[in-house]
Amino acid sequence: MAPDRGTSRIGHDDITALRGNARRRVAVVFQQFNLVSRLTALDNVLAGRLGYVPAWRGWLRRFDRQDRLVALECLDRVGLLGHAAQRSDRLSGGQQQRVAIARALAQEPDLILADEPVASLDPNASTGVLELLRSIAQSDGVGVLCSLHQVPYARAYADRVVGLSHGRVVFDVPTDHFDRAAFEQLYGPLDTGTTPASAA
Repeated sequence: MAPDRGTSRIGHDDITALRGNARRRVAVVFQQFNLVSRLTALDNVLAGRLGYVPAWRGWLRRFDRQDRLVALECLDRVGLLGHAAQRSDRLSGGQQQRVAIARALAQEPDLILADEPVASLDPNASTGVLELLRSIAQSDGVGVLCSLHQVPYARAYADRVVGLSHGRVVFDVPTDHFDRAAFEQLYGPLDTGTTPASAA
């Protein structure tokens, strides 16, 4: 989808201009997981390798040993190697989102776009998913751009916070500069006794 205006770049490359296998540089983690329910966790993660194989292999799910090893390593990274042969619709919500993150890792991307990845999860699963995304960014050098509505999660896991309102950037600051003034810029005046860390 083309932006209304401006550009989005990875390095010097316009994301919207990426074509073919170059698109594997950007992986997406969706709010609703977007897994194929009847396929196993491993088969879903192998979808992340589609940008590395001929189209006919992808259609027939004929992945070679190296691709399968990459997918298994990614499941191991997210703590689900033991569930590789399990159908995805038999996993919990938190486990399904971890499979989705493993699929993104299998792309070997430069950037992961996480679209409200914890909106459908309970607090324990949410913290696990966000800790995983942060560890990937720190250990693999993969950029993670994550949209969140939960202020405490943004403060706990982000390096920078970009506040958006009606399609406009309200502020773009390091997390430790996301103070009361920045919060009120985005959400309006706080009720007495409420702090940015506790407001959602």
